[in-house]
Amino acid sequence: MKITAKSAVVLLLLMATACSVPIKEIPAPVVLADKFSVSGRAKLQNQWWLSFNDADLNRLIEQALNENFTLLAAFNRLEQAQALAKKSGAELIPAINNTVNATQKSSDKPTLNNFALGLAASYEIDLWGRIRANIQAAELDTQAAEEDVASAAISVSAEIASTWYKLIEQRQQLNLLNSQITINRDNVTMVTTRFRLGQASAADVFQQRQLLEFVIGNQLSVIANIQILENQLAILLGKAPGTVVIPAQDKFPALPPIPETGLSADLMQRRPDLRKAYFRVQSADQRVAAAIADRFPKLSLAVGVDTNAPDLQSLFNNWMATIAGNLVTPLLDGGRRVAEVERSRAVSAEALNNYGAALINAVKEVENALIQEHQQYQLVLNLDQQVQLSQQASSQIRFRYIYGAMDFLRVLSALLSQQNLERNSLLAQQQLIDYRISLYRALASGRN
Repeated sequence: MKITAKSAVVLLLLMATACSVPIKEIPAPVVLADKFSVSGRAKLQNQWWLSFNDADLNRLIEQALNENFTLLAAFNRLEQAQALAKKSGAELIPAINNTVNATQKSSDKPTLNNFALGLAASYEIDLWGRIRANIQAAELDTQAAEEDVASAAISVSAEIASTWYKLIEQRQQLNLLNSQITINRDNVTMVTTRFRLGQASAADVFQQRQLLEFVIGNQLSVIANIQILENQLAILLGKAPGTVVIPAQDKFPALPPIPETGLSADLMQRRPDLRKAYFRVQSADQRVAAAIADRFPKLSLAVGVDTNAPDLQSLFNNWMATIAGNLVTPLLDGGRRVAEVERSRAVSAEALNNYGAALINAVKEVENALIQEHQQYQLVLNLDQQVQLSQQASSQIRFRYIYGAMDFLRVLSALLSQQNLERNSLLAQQQLIDYRISLYRALASGRN
């Protein structure tokens, strides 16, 4: 049969008809409560950190989202998934190769020349949707990789915020300890003077000095913590420790109002880790379909177009084309294809169970954050009240000690209690902010 190369390719494409496996909607494998236990009225922002109204935090997170290596690696994984999807899609396009050959024979007889040119195309008709199922699975894997990037962005931004406010808490602790050291040094001077006047014992002096050294020891620990947290921030920003200037802020922001938590089912559409798990289930389902289709016969087409001539001038004047079909039916493979179907179904079941586990874990994270913030807020108020009462008691006890109406041990005990409460109050405020960050992280969408 003589046809042109163009006609052969057109004929091949016209014959390439196939079916495709639809992507199924996957229902939630678990029943969720309609609403969360608590919901605020403030609108939840995708860029949740803006709620703190902290310009330094905003700059830190913006830099991290552009330069953090963990996040950049997530983008690289996305690029890999996109490349694999393109590679899978190439199976729907015929493979075409060309050959060029020229030979010359010389002998006693006249020289003989031979020029040859050929094109060959091969294509598997996707009769049962195997190729398309694999393509759709790869595309769903790409969507899952996109959600991985969003999840990484949430993790990085939350870790930046948490580390930043831990650093601020430690800076406040350092300021408080400096103040406490001054107070304890004054007390050492006072007790030493009273000892010299015979109004205090040597034990009183030693105890006050021991308290002073205890606070100095805490100061040294806090200084080390500050340096460690600054190094951690530098790494999160994609920089080596010591190469970036960390803002010098040492005040907590006002805690924003509780965001609107919405329906628990909204998490399935909002959280990237849940969307990723959902796409994994759909991808696994497509691969089950591909494994089943692989058990059926395969139809392949091959087209060859070639010409040859003794000279270049007549090379293009005489083309020959051939079309061949090849039907391959699996007869005996030792159960390999059946085993692959079973394996694919097990992978699909695992993906569905992982999706269910991710759903209930997401609800747990939101509920835990709500509970922890509520109780921590009450603790902050309680500690504030304790600090005020302790300061008043310490002042009264010290006054009575000066006039000889109180034992120094009471002064020491009251002062130690007051200073511990002041430190615990700062820590409680930081933990309250951390629980709010956990709530934002549990609700966040990861999309700007």
